[in-house]
Amino acid sequence: MKHLSCGPVMIDVALFEVDAIERERLQHPATGGIILFRRNYESLEQITALISQIRSIRPDLLIAVDHEGGRVQRFREGFTRLPAASVYAQEGDEDLAEGAGWLMAAELRAVGVDFSFAPVLDVESGISQVIGDRAFGTDPFTVTRMAGRFLTGMHSAGMAAVGKHFPGHGGVVEDSHKALPVDLRDLETLESRDLVPFRTLIGQGLEGIMPAHVIYSALDPQPAGFSSFWIQDVLRMRLGFDGAIFSDDLSMAGAAFAGSYPDRAQMALDAGCDMILVCNAPGAADEVLDRLSNLPSDPLRTQRLERFRGRTPFDRNHLEANPAYKSLSARLSRLAQ
Repeated sequence: MKHLSCGPVMIDVALFEVDAIERERLQHPATGGIILFRRNYESLEQITALISQIRSIRPDLLIAVDHEGGRVQRFREGFTRLPAASVYAQEGDEDLAEGAGWLMAAELRAVGVDFSFAPVLDVESGISQVIGDRAFGTDPFTVTRMAGRFLTGMHSAGMAAVGKHFPGHGGVVEDSHKALPVDLRDLETLESRDLVPFRTLIGQGLEGIMPAHVIYSALDPQPAGFSSFWIQDVLRMRLGFDGAIFSDDLSMAGAAFAGSYPDRAQMALDAGCDMILVCNAPGAADEVLDRLSNLPSDPLRTQRLERFRGRTPFDRNHLEANPAYKSLSARLSRLAQ
């Protein structure tokens, strides 16, 4: 099937199925993706039906979810309960991290989700309110090893990956959902610590990156996701990243400095984001879509985003009949408790 030019806006839907107003939103030419939340999930059958409904309206939309494990796992009943990322280092088991990446991706692909916003590449410093055990470790080399194996697992299940939150959210106390954090560290410190996992996984074929709603005040006055310094100079030029860049949610407090939702969207796109997320604010999504109605198509952006279409189909019944899957699922569930 020939895919259409991929719009730059990722939005959400309210509940278990698409209503008439949401159908119009999905059909807007600037819409390129849907992110699903816990409120969208009732059962395996229901989420499969919702995704089928979305595909019937717009077959070309990318469908994503935050499904890291631990505190951030949107689908629960019927899915393996995944442990927090920090558990793999505590277990000292890189093979388990790779298995978890594969299992997470396989279960999501079996219901039709294209990709998960994972893995977290932040290096936890023991102070963050929002990262904490979502990080694979407290030193860059542990994070790099464990997240690298998780990435390998995702790839083996045919799922592209998004590393977050560039250039590293683990060194600030504040939660960017609620405030705009400021990180005072210099580039040399960041390069020797927080940037290590990003640099290495880019070399391992990482397809996507999500910048942080964090200001690194020694380097640039704008938060990373709105900064051409971080996106163009550091990520594109210095690190040689040629994949897709997804903004963090523009409805978070860390994005409010940029003004109205259309202004936030325009600023993120101008800085170099390929796809912007507008979540939990349908009125704001409408404003952003209206602003971007006549945005010219960008073949390079479309090419980057095309890599996020799920490549490997999985059948849930075949998964559940696989002894290795069942054993791995049981072990991960025990660790999650």
